[in-house]
Amino acid sequence: MKNSIKIAALLVAIMGSSLASKAQSNKTGNANGVILNVAAESGISLGDARDLHKWGLGGSIGIDIPVANQLFATANAGYQNNFGIKNVAGTGLTATNDHLLPVKAGLKYFPVSILYIQGEAGAIFSLNKDDAGYAKNTAFLYTPTIGVQLPLSRSSYLDAGIQYKGSTKFNNYDNSRENMLGLHVAYAFSVK
Repeated sequence: MKNSIKIAALLVAIMGSSLASKAQSNKTGNANGVILNVAAESGISLGDARDLHKWGLGGSIGIDIPVANQLFATANAGYQNNFGIKNVAGTGLTATNDHLLPVKAGLKYFPVSILYIQGEAGAIFSLNKDDAGYAKNTAFLYTPTIGVQLPLSRSSYLDAGIQYKGSTKFNNYDNSRENMLGLHVAYAFSVK
């Protein structure tokens, strides 16, 4: 799986550099108006979270609002399913899938044309707290991302990035954190 993440990072970098000339005529960091996006997200669990879930898949909708040149305020919400592993710790039991609802807000900054860095924070809600055996249904969530926003037309973009999702615990066990390294791919479009 580590090689998959390296390959994904390399592909994002190649896509960004190969389309940089097109981006010069349509700089997203200087976009006027609000940008909406619909995203697919996947990732692999890290640390103690791997004891119960190896990977996750989900989607989100979001909004980027320009607040200054090259700087956007962001907000998004989505759904994420972390798939439970089979034979947890050799017990023969299968871990319950985590059904999660992340809600975040933050900032996205374009240091150069199509390349951005983004930081978001918010809450992640467990939609199946009792089935998962969690003591609480809400945890703090933070998500740093680095990515590219490639122009597809005058008002639409392909937004692709690598992100880390980290959370506090849903109960007293370290494996109740939602820590994940993943890929975020979105279709984004401007609304004026």
